[in-house]
Amino acid sequence: MNQTPDLPTTGILRAVDAGFDAQTEFLAELTAHPSTRGQEQSAQDFIASEYAARGLSVDRWQIRLDDIRHLPGFSPVIGDYEDAVNVVASHTPRSAKGRSLILNGHIDVVPEGPLDMWDSPPFAPRVDSGWMYGRGAGDMKAGLAANLFALDALRRAGFQPAAPVFVQSVVEEECTGNGALACLARGYRADAALIPEPFAETLVSAQVGVLWFQIHLKGLPTHVAYAGTGANAIEAAPPIFAALHALEHRWNAPDRRSPDFAGHDHALNLNVGRIRGGDWTSSVPAWCVFDVRMGVFPGQDLAEARAEITDCVMAAAREVPFLKNALPAITWHGFAAEGYALAQDRSAMAGAATRALEGAHRAVTGGELTRAPITATTDARFFGLYADTPALVYGPRAEAIHGFNERVDLESMRRVTQTTALFIAQWCGLEAI
Repeated sequence: MNQTPDLPTTGILRAVDAGFDAQTEFLAELTAHPSTRGQEQSAQDFIASEYAARGLSVDRWQIRLDDIRHLPGFSPVIGDYEDAVNVVASHTPRSAKGRSLILNGHIDVVPEGPLDMWDSPPFAPRVDSGWMYGRGAGDMKAGLAANLFALDALRRAGFQPAAPVFVQSVVEEECTGNGALACLARGYRADAALIPEPFAETLVSAQVGVLWFQIHLKGLPTHVAYAGTGANAIEAAPPIFAALHALEHRWNAPDRRSPDFAGHDHALNLNVGRIRGGDWTSSVPAWCVFDVRMGVFPGQDLAEARAEITDCVMAAAREVPFLKNALPAITWHGFAAEGYALAQDRSAMAGAATRALEGAHRAVTGGELTRAPITATTDARFFGLYADTPALVYGPRAEAIHGFNERVDLESMRRVTQTTALFIAQWCGLEAI
């Protein structure tokens, strides 16, 4: 396999700098698209046009559940996929001498929440003191920009990768990961994947998995004047919350931890993210539904985790007099994500990819690459667990992701773009344009 022995490092770094104003403008325009789930089309239109303008071959398709529901890693969904569209751009070298690469990123962002709690409109990006503010600026549109402008920098320096490169803009990362899975189903494979999620220029050594589920409670409605004769489904929820948090505590105990999180006291987090119930203020509520997110460790079996959660919920319900005769129903939807640990991949390819990233990071920052586990999940699991492809998660510094006033450090995005360009050059090799 051909790596470039004497990389034109200085020229590549300067080429990133020369294109950085354009990259910042690109990020601002991309962030202005409110690409929450189901609303990604305009952002994907923009991405596809930018890929095509660079002469890349563009594949845009609507995800069909029938193409992926049978595959490992599939997450169940509620609703249809009418608006789930992936975009992948392909670079084909004149002669494939190097190692192939997937540059993956997700276009979907989480909802912005109450607008009056933002300092400025979430989809009107602004730059202040070296930070760009806006929903999705950090998670992870700055990473999408780094992927594309790293390739731009190589071209500006007079080169292109000497191996196939697939630049992916996928949907559904924030709720299922089915967008990345659809790329595998469509046949996109490579020797390594790089995903610039916003973890402050740190290589993610391991990530937790995630389970989403809904719990449905039934009460007994009556006029509030006779509340004592009814059964309040909303007020029955807190004992279930308490039982689930007790389970969370047990799973985080030292004897249950994955070795990758041995030094982390609370890697698995449970969150009750949404609750709905009742029909009328003066009626005892007959129903309550709440949505829960729970983390799992790498290597933790999802079927066993679901069974343990189910037992926990039912045991708690039996302690509530009216629930024991109308036990809760659990619906599993959204994330059914296994944990993934790059640190456990002992393959030669994983070692080579890590060393290439280490060298690129060192050349840009002058420091050693830090490795750390994260308490979230990313699309890395699809490549690492189901495609025998080492997945390196390494991206810029961002703050308040999923929160108000989300922002990304633009200088960090510049460094990540430079590191990515050098990594591509080393991993794929270079050929003159």
